[in-house]
This record gives sequence, C-alpha cells and structure tokens, in this order.
Amino acid sequence: MRIFHLATEAAWNSAQAAGTYTVSTLGLDLAEVGFIHCSQAEQLAGVHERFYREVAGPLRLLTIDTDLLTSPWRLDPVEGEPLPFPHIYGPLNVDAVVSAEAYRP
Repeated sequence: MRIFHLATEAAWNSAQAAGTYTVSTLGLDLAEVGFIHCSQAEQLAGVHERFYREVAGPLRLLTIDTDLLTSPWRLDPVEGEPLPFPHIYGPLNVDAVVSAEAYRP
C-alpha cells in the first residue's frame, strides 16, 4: 500500500542524512506523539488545509511503500473522519520513501 506524509524541506533533508525520519506532524516528534501521522491519498488536501496551510517554506510529499517499512504501521479510525488514517509506530526508514516530490496544493 502507498501512504503519504507531508514534510518540511528541512525535516526531510535531516532525515536523509540520518537515515530515519521521526517527525510525527508539524512541530511534534515521534517521541512526543508515539507515531508518525500519515494520510491516504484522499486525505491529503484536508491535512494540508488543517495543519500546513500557514507553512511558508517548501513542503515535500513523501510517498511511502508500506511493504518497505521497518516499523509497524496500521490504519486507525479517527473520530469524525470517514476514512481511517495510517500511522507508523516507529521511525520511518528513508528507503521506504519511494518519492519525495515538492507538494503543491
């Protein structure tokens, strides 16, 4: 399955150097939240609008192949949302990211 995560350019660059990505969502780390927030394709526009609309710097859309993840992941229901959201319960290994394109809403 392919899942998606919006990342700041700086966070993605740091992850590439370190080999793992640990940002849960804008301003929060995996250690604080317990998982990395991701989206299904149909959820991306809403996630950008709610959490990343005010980000001035460039964003990257990380396309993640769940078959390549070294950390567990699952689809979790979120109250008030019609589709469950994918969450990664550990660091995201950068080699599971099959694409990191510039995101343009």
